[in-house]
Amino acid sequence: MTGWIFLVPAAALILWMNFYPMFQALILSLKTGRGTRLNFADPLWFNYERLFSDEIFKLTVGNTFIYLAIQVPIMLVTALVLANLLNDKNLRFKGLWRTAIFLPAAVSLVSYSLVFRTMFANDGFVNDVLLWLNLVDSPINWLGQTDTARFVIILGLLWRWTGYNMVFYLAALQNIDYSSLEAAKIDGAGSFATFWYVTIPQLKPMILLTAIMSTNGTIQLFDESWNLTQGGPAYTSMTMSHYLFEVSFQRNPNFGYGAALSYVILIMVAVLAAVQMKIGDKRD
Repeated sequence: MTGWIFLVPAAALILWMNFYPMFQALILSLKTGRGTRLNFADPLWFNYERLFSDEIFKLTVGNTFIYLAIQVPIMLVTALVLANLLNDKNLRFKGLWRTAIFLPAAVSLVSYSLVFRTMFANDGFVNDVLLWLNLVDSPINWLGQTDTARFVIILGLLWRWTGYNMVFYLAALQNIDYSSLEAAKIDGAGSFATFWYVTIPQLKPMILLTAIMSTNGTIQLFDESWNLTQGGPAYTSMTMSHYLFEVSFQRNPNFGYGAALSYVILIMVAVLAAVQMKIGDKRD
């Protein structure tokens, strides 16, 4: 009973602060109306049915999965390579390099988004450098074109989160027995073979964890879409969470439809996490 008594306060707070609002959101997703004048829809699944004909939602789903498919693999591979390089016992100034690469993760999401927005403005630093190097004839409208706007968001995500994931891999590398790496070298394995056949297999649990975390974070991506591009041009860089915010709190707020959107995002996160666990976790 003592253990349960200690658990009750935390469990009660989780139920009250997490699960009760989730249940309320589920009920809300079955209602229609504007503002606080909400009534149960007819049929109850009307908001979910509406999603299939919402072209903007389909576009934001496509945008989000573009970010997911491009940014997450590049970020995790880069973080893994950097962690392996910075784990070298003979590397000088390891603390300095690790801190420098991790620092972007300590920067406020809003602050770094505004800095990137300024850098990639028509009269920003990036265009000034490209013009100075004669690589372009006129400034590029980075944030006003679909492909370049998406590129800026992906670049911002890579800058912000690569060092964060690198720290997880560094922590996992500390638990690898160095003798196994030495044995591989004695057997004639080169640096790449040692990394691929000895290091990577021992990092699989951490790779799975970072893949799930990065996937979930990307599907729920909001800050970069909101602060960097405002979802433009014409919704072509907007994420699902950004659209959820717009539906719920801008123009003509529709809380019922917004709640339905939030549950669709939740289902996507859960399904992708389950798939990754099924594929990546080979433990008996």
